[in-house]
Amino acid sequence: MARNPIQFQDGLSMTEFVRRFGTEQQCEAAVAAWRWPNGFVCPKCGGTAHGIVGKRRLYECHACHRQTSLKSGTIFAKSLLPLAKWFQCMWLLTQSKGSVATLELARQLDLKWDSAWLMRQKLMQVMLEREAGRKLSGRIEVDDALLGGRQSVADGGKQGRGGSNKVPFVPAVETREGRPHRVQFIPVETHSLAEIARIAQAHFEPGSTIVSDGLSCFPAVVTAGCIHEQRAVSQADVPAMKMPSLRWVNTLLGNLKTAIAGTFKSIRRPYAPRYLAEFQYRFNRRSRLPDMLDRLASVAARTGPRPHSVIVCPYKAG
Repeated sequence: MARNPIQFQDGLSMTEFVRRFGTEQQCEAAVAAWRWPNGFVCPKCGGTAHGIVGKRRLYECHACHRQTSLKSGTIFAKSLLPLAKWFQCMWLLTQSKGSVATLELARQLDLKWDSAWLMRQKLMQVMLEREAGRKLSGRIEVDDALLGGRQSVADGGKQGRGGSNKVPFVPAVETREGRPHRVQFIPVETHSLAEIARIAQAHFEPGSTIVSDGLSCFPAVVTAGCIHEQRAVSQADVPAMKMPSLRWVNTLLGNLKTAIAGTFKSIRRPYAPRYLAEFQYRFNRRSRLPDMLDRLASVAARTGPRPHSVIVCPYKAG
């Protein structure tokens, strides 16, 4: 059997990572190049003439004398951790297919759990925002799904789809030539006609063909100019996983839940969208594994600060 070229591609090896980003100076140079590709630009006056001053190596504009740190204005702002730690974290997150538990991150990076958790959440927020504006097109398989375990009525929780510990979402897979091309895991409030119409408008290109099972909410995609094809999967002798028309959405949904169960055991509801976005981000860039760290780090360098109120946020369907 031929080997899958995507699965067997070379990633960014530890040796190569250390060669490129093994020192703080190398990481600083990379962030500066991504943040100011044409050279330093003062965030206050737009001036380019500058000098480097002080122990903190601040950029001082010659025109307005504004002093700017390399981290300010980026996702790394106000972090006391060296950039080398951030790059090590990004390497671990991008080069591991099944992700890495936060406790393992803390051990690998020699950090307290709280510091590793905050760093991870900020990087996943970058992934979430990067993926937010992209739309799927062509043939798209969709399904309804939930994250969260059981909770008994005795514990005060509602059972079933409306359980307080459940996170409803819609997995959607764009396929090309019979293979999965891109995926989105879209949180929703409920699997309702109104919610499906909303996410179709936001996440699917008009004219796309949406293939779903018989759930009554999916026909709402036609309100966004999409074509709906319904496939019955209720036959007892044909599991949904083996239905050719819904093969890839069920396969990726199974991979996602296996990764979450194996790596995190469970995730808290307020942060579920970020964990979904992390899996989605890696899958959509799987064909360019060696470049994934550079792509994430360059976006992080151009993403503004995300304060504590954004990182520790209530759940919102996206």
